[in-house]
Amino acid sequence: MLYHLFVPLTTACRYCIVFNLFNYITFRSAGAAVTGFIVAFLIGPAVIVRLRAMKVRQVVRTGTPETHAGKGNTPTMGGIIILIAGVASTLLWARLTNRYVWIALLSTVWMGAIGFLDDYLKLKQKREGKPNVGLVERYKLAGQLTLGIVLGVYLWQFPLSTLPGASTTLPFYKYVLVVPVFAGLYVPWVAFVLTGTSNAVNLTDGLDGLAAGLTAIALATFALFAYLIGRIDASQYLHIYYLRGAGELTVFCSALLGAVIGFLWYNSHPAQVFMGDTGSLALGGALGAIAILLKSEFLLLLIGGVFVAETCSVIIQRSVFKYRRRKYGLEYAQQHRFFRRAPLHHHFELKGWTETQVVIRFWILGIFCAFIALTTLKLR
Repeated sequence: MLYHLFVPLTTACRYCIVFNLFNYITFRSAGAAVTGFIVAFLIGPAVIVRLRAMKVRQVVRTGTPETHAGKGNTPTMGGIIILIAGVASTLLWARLTNRYVWIALLSTVWMGAIGFLDDYLKLKQKREGKPNVGLVERYKLAGQLTLGIVLGVYLWQFPLSTLPGASTTLPFYKYVLVVPVFAGLYVPWVAFVLTGTSNAVNLTDGLDGLAAGLTAIALATFALFAYLIGRIDASQYLHIYYLRGAGELTVFCSALLGAVIGFLWYNSHPAQVFMGDTGSLALGGALGAIAILLKSEFLLLLIGGVFVAETCSVIIQRSVFKYRRRKYGLEYAQQHRFFRRAPLHHHFELKGWTETQVVIRFWILGIFCAFIALTTLKLR
């Protein structure tokens, strides 16, 4: 909005040359990050008070370590803070004629709406004395897949750049474009990436500040990649594909980054509020959409390495449990689990790590994964 308001003034008024700053993505990205943080920081207390008044409390999942029992009184659905701050900041600082920005925004809001519905139903079921199951899993999955299919078809039929819409790239390789034999296969690929990423962040959201901190690291990394991919000079120097207009995703990443850090102020241990599915699904959807738009889905595996590990731990735990239950019986399977508890962060809690130790060490691993991803810019 500010871009469209002030940039035209640079040619209409000789004293308005200062507004030329709004032409620079770096300036608007910094403004978006600061705005996202301030909005989240300011509205946080009011939202938390409102959630407490509504008794929107965290549902402690079955199988969670006993040390989490006291978290049942902490309000959830705090992802509303992230959504309001991130969306408002993006609309304020981004170029609103850019399709990359609108697709990323709509994907984030769509996933956030699914998460909000899930959190709301849990609250309603709790008040009615029913089991807190929230949104039925198949309906939640249907909503996620629907977005993935719509996005996949749109990008396939209406490419955003000169590259084929149904394509992606590989890290560590110069100008390698992966195009499916049948272009239609790109649609389920997009649906898989978007759904998998949103659920991965959701699984990781189990400790105070864990998912928020890891998402902030991933967003900062993607912001840099978006900026480089969107600059023709930088992309040529680094031997990566140039995507015209993709640089505007830097503003979106920065806005969401500021919002997440502002939320982290209240989500750090001991948390005053949890993001709930409203926040985790929205952030996962945002990361998935960014990776898809930048044609960097395989890079997402590096940047989100901790999210991948958390998801794999759940898959391994369930698979091993089902196999041992079938072969040796239920009692044996319960006593001989692959991990002490899944997702992975609970395993380390039961090994004696404090919650703060798990969170900070996982943040460190997230930064390490980001460094590995950044090496792909030169190791080609």
